[in-house]
Formats: sequence, structure tokens, C-alpha cells
Amino acid sequence: MKRKIFCFIILILPLITYSQNLNGRFTSSFYTFERFDVNNTSETFIRTFQSLNLNFNVGQFSLRTRTGMETNIGKALDQDVRFRFYNLYLEGRELLGFATIKLGRQPLFIPVAGGLFDGVNLKFNYAGFSLQGFYGGNVPAYQKLELTSDWANNYVMGGRFEVNPFDFLRLGVNYIDKNYKAEDYNSLRLNSDLDPITVLIQSKSNQYKYVSGDIWLEVPELFEISSRYEYDLNIQTTSRIEVDGRIKFTDNIGLNGYYNYREPQIRYNSIFSVFNFGNSQEIEGGVDYRIPKVATFFGKYGYVKYKDENSSRITVGATTEYGSISYRKNLGYSGELDGVSLYTARTFLDGFLTPSIGVSYTTYKLSKDSDSNNIISFLGGLNVRPWSKWSFDLQGQYFNNKIYKNDFRVLFKVNHLFNTNF
Repeated sequence: MKRKIFCFIILILPLITYSQNLNGRFTSSFYTFERFDVNNTSETFIRTFQSLNLNFNVGQFSLRTRTGMETNIGKALDQDVRFRFYNLYLEGRELLGFATIKLGRQPLFIPVAGGLFDGVNLKFNYAGFSLQGFYGGNVPAYQKLELTSDWANNYVMGGRFEVNPFDFLRLGVNYIDKNYKAEDYNSLRLNSDLDPITVLIQSKSNQYKYVSGDIWLEVPELFEISSRYEYDLNIQTTSRIEVDGRIKFTDNIGLNGYYNYREPQIRYNSIFSVFNFGNSQEIEGGVDYRIPKVATFFGKYGYVKYKDENSSRITVGATTEYGSISYRKNLGYSGELDGVSLYTARTFLDGFLTPSIGVSYTTYKLSKDSDSNNIISFLGGLNVRPWSKWSFDLQGQYFNNKIYKNDFRVLFKVNHLFNTNF
């Protein structure tokens, strides 16, 4: 790992030397928690997290990185110390006036999929049209700075075509083909004589292929609607239909609706595909009412239809400049739930101090005749920003139910933003 980090530094030194701009963010966090063993003996742990975002910019080119390190202070946990490389890619923007290329470990954002991959992403933009294509290998566990050694079984590829004929209309078509194979491992199994033996477990590759389309339409001061359709090419069936929209009834009243049809995402040649499963349909409608400079009140009712059962939920609440409060009730097949939550935060002294408090209480049971489980949680925090580029966060978290009794945790974080021109 040290050799890889050293090589990485050597590679970026020329960009640091000749870069026109260097910006990013560094955070350091400390998190305490208590763990109980089978003998109900407790032990307190202090875990530390460091993260670094760096952007080196030279004209149309940028080198973007996002890394993290985590470890335990005191008693080490398995896999410590962990170095994670979330991003490490070179980006060229508006090349020849219409092309953007990203090469390296990068995030993937398209409506049908997301995540990280090691590879290339090429996008062309011209006169309201865009065409994007990507190909690469899947990222190894814990985001290690390694490339997959099995590109035939661990890859992701696909693309997106998007049309923006008007400012108020966007149409898109997406395709993705992802295949990944779990690492082989040894495990104890019983032979025909019921004696334990070591067996090499070799999992097959898991693949999914989807094609999807999405539409976004907005008429200012009237309504906004977005829809999405996904088709599973392996199983040859509709995977998801989703529609979400809001109508501006008056200046202060809005009506919103949501519909979702969803098939379970069972991976190709997965053992779970042999089970009997069904789709679900969800519909939700609501209204929001805004009192200027006071609050926005909202209420929603949702209904979910399973194969042979159904459930419903009710949500009401309000949001203000000081915080929010909400109440939710679930009924039916998904269980019976009553939950209320309250959160407030306020900035003082031109952003120097920002205290925050959150409280929630939930009672839940699987059916009318089941025992109730009560959960209470509390958080209190304080953000201190003495300078524009430095801030400090301190937060206490409390959680109590029949499994985690009087669980108390503390988080402390230091944030530093920097931006330098050469």
C-alpha cells in the first residue's frame, strides 16, 4: 500500500507544479461507540476517519481524487488500517468544443445504475443532444487501489442518449451491462461420513442487463413531472415504472402524486430466482400548503399493493426556517408503525455557531397481535466556524430499544476547505 501511495504522489507532482488551481477539502473525524460481547462485557472503541478531496485544474483538464482512511485507536479491528480510493481520474472538459472524457476510478450516475468503476467515460454534447458511453472494471472490496485481474467476469459497460429539445423537456435512454464474480474462499463442510472437510467455494458470475427510458417535463408555475421505465433484458420483463409529479394549484397550494411498479431485482443465475416472488405497486398522493415566512404544511397518503397483501401509510408534518416536525403511521402487511420526529437547527453570530437538536420516537409491531417494539433516539450537535475555511462539529447520539439499551455515541469532526491559485 505504501508503494502505491508513493507512486500516486509521484504521478500527480507534475500537475501540482503546473496546476493553475488546487482546491479541495480535508476532514478528520473521531467516533466513539460501545460494544458488548456474548458475556455482556462492554468495551469502548474510538474509531477515526480521515478523508481528502483534491482537484488539480489546468485549463480544461483536471485530476480529481477522493480518498479515505479509517482505523481504530487502541484495539485494532479486522482489516485495519483501511485505505479507500473512491475517485482517482483525469477529466478533460469541452475538448474540441463538444467532448468530455474521464479516465480512471470514477463515479457512475445514470438513472438505471450508479456506483464506482475503473475505466473510461466519454460524453459528447452538441445542440441539445448528448451521447455518453462507459466501460471499465468493477472496484475491489473496500475500494482498494487495485484493478480487477478478471476483466472477463468483473466489468461494467453501457451508455446514455439524452435529448433536450426545449428548456422544459428532457428525454433519455439508458443501457447497462454489469457482471461481477465473487472471490473464491475456503469453508468447512460435512462429507458423506459427516466429517468436516475444507471445500473451495467458487461462486458463479452475477450479471444484470437493463435498458431504461426517462422523461422530465416542466411548465413553469403550473406543473412538473418526471417518469422512468426499466426493462430487464435477462428475464425479459418490465422491472420498474415510476412517475412523480407536482401541480401548482395556487401560489401557496401544491398537489403531488407518485406511482411505482417494481419487480424484485433478482440477479441472473442467482439462487434466489428459484423462489416464488411477486411485484409490488405503490401509489401516493398529497398536498402541501405554504404560509409565507411561517411554515409549509404537508400531508400524504400512500398505498402499497403486494402479490396477495397490501399496506398503507399516512405522513403529516411541517417545515419552517427553524426546523421540521413530522408524524408517520403505517398499517397492513408491512407492519404497524407510529413514529414522530422533530429536528431544529439555528445559526447565530453570522454562522459562527450552529446548534442542532433532533428527537424521534417510534413504536412498531409486525401485526396487531404482536408485541410492540419502542425506539427512542436523540441527537444534539454544535457546528463552530471560526474561519471561513475551518469548521468543527461535535455531535452526541443516543439510542434506546430492547436490543440497544442506552446506546450513547459521540462524533467529533474537523473540516478544512482550501482553494489556491498558482
